[in-house]
Amino acid sequence: MSTDRYVSPLSERYASKEMQYIFSPDKKFRTWRRLWIALAETERELGLNITQEQIDELKAHQDDINYDVARAREKEVRHDVMSHVYAYGQQCPKAKGIIHLGATSCYVGDNTDIIVMTEALKLVRKKLVNVIGELAHFAEEYKGLPTLAFTHFQPAQPTTVGKRATLWMQEFCLDLEDLNHVISTMKLLGSKGTTGTQASFLELFDGDQETIDKIDPMIAKKMGFEECYPVSGQTYSRKVDTRVLNVLAGIAASAHKMSNDIRLLQHLKEVEEPFEKSQIGSSAMAYKRNPMRSERIASLSRYVMVDALNPAITSATQWFERTLDDSANKRLSVPEGFLAVDGILDLCLNVVDGLVVYPKVIEKRLMSELPFMATENIMMDAVKAGGDRQELHERIRELSMEAGRNVKVNGGENNLLDLIAADPAFNLSLEDLKKTMEPSRYVGRAKEQVEAFLSQVVKPILEEYQELLGVKAEINV
Repeated sequence: MSTDRYVSPLSERYASKEMQYIFSPDKKFRTWRRLWIALAETERELGLNITQEQIDELKAHQDDINYDVARAREKEVRHDVMSHVYAYGQQCPKAKGIIHLGATSCYVGDNTDIIVMTEALKLVRKKLVNVIGELAHFAEEYKGLPTLAFTHFQPAQPTTVGKRATLWMQEFCLDLEDLNHVISTMKLLGSKGTTGTQASFLELFDGDQETIDKIDPMIAKKMGFEECYPVSGQTYSRKVDTRVLNVLAGIAASAHKMSNDIRLLQHLKEVEEPFEKSQIGSSAMAYKRNPMRSERIASLSRYVMVDALNPAITSATQWFERTLDDSANKRLSVPEGFLAVDGILDLCLNVVDGLVVYPKVIEKRLMSELPFMATENIMMDAVKAGGDRQELHERIRELSMEAGRNVKVNGGENNLLDLIAADPAFNLSLEDLKKTMEPSRYVGRAKEQVEAFLSQVVKPILEEYQELLGVKAEINV
């Protein structure tokens, strides 16, 4: 690790080696060479004077890139694409004259960007599916465990721990839908020339329109894509980058919401993220167990959500057939958005996989609030015992306020049941009242909703992507 210059934390601390390689220079330049081979093969198959020997020579040196030659050449000519054309030509003297024939820099640059982003999106999908899978295990395990629910972070009608997890899961499932849509619509730029008119190919193929129409589809197929964008300027529309980063921002928003909930639950001591045996939670307070990983999820997620503005502004400010003010911004915003989301999903996997639940704490908090929520049932039981509903409603209101004061002002326990038992208007014993305090009576259809969601929504997803499951995240710090 270099200590005398800035190194991105996304590489050093957060993103996986797999995602880092996708955006590495080596991946980029190897893809450039694959594209040059695809172009040469296409041109040969469509009748240009290119020999199989030349193609074979290009393929022989596809992966042994002479970086030293390219770097030295770039210092002279200040052009990265032409430097690599030169370096490739040094290794392939027979094919030297036909490398990059009829193409512009964007042929390798933009097509590579699309290929790299598509591959990165598929890695994101792999990790996202695994997060959904881990949450599914968690929701199934705790589908019936009653817990206090909150609206406005104020105690509300109970739910179950598993049901709450389905709320997180559903948002990730929505992200997966968006992700799949974007992946399915990714297309190559193809080879359309300086302003997208294919003028150079009109010259190369002597104006043969029918033959020129075949170039882009053939290149796309060779590179593993269905098609190319039908029209372009010099570049593919930067709107594509906007769509891609918006999907990443959506995943970040879902992860942020889940991490916030976990942080709040850890404050309540109901749920706790994994904590290593020798992990230090605080430099000052040795007893503390801070939700550091969930906080990191939130921190990185905010970065990604804001980062999505970059391609949107870039797309909006491109002039006519192209300007180069996209380049520096793209080099930062797109890779770093992916690296951050990769780190976020690894953290989500790690946190959910080791999430600790404390049922006794959950039960204690729920039981402290449940008497207030059971008043409707208590009132109905009292009516059955001969009481007047309107009078009982008013008495419960008054007693609830008295119990609330005992909790808030006196710091005492919730004594609502004792107050009701002592009131002859209800004609109910404390034992009768305690029978109404079974938490499972108040969670509605939470358990059944978890079961339905897992079987109808999540199970088909996990079956479709079964070959992607089994990822275990490695957290660096």
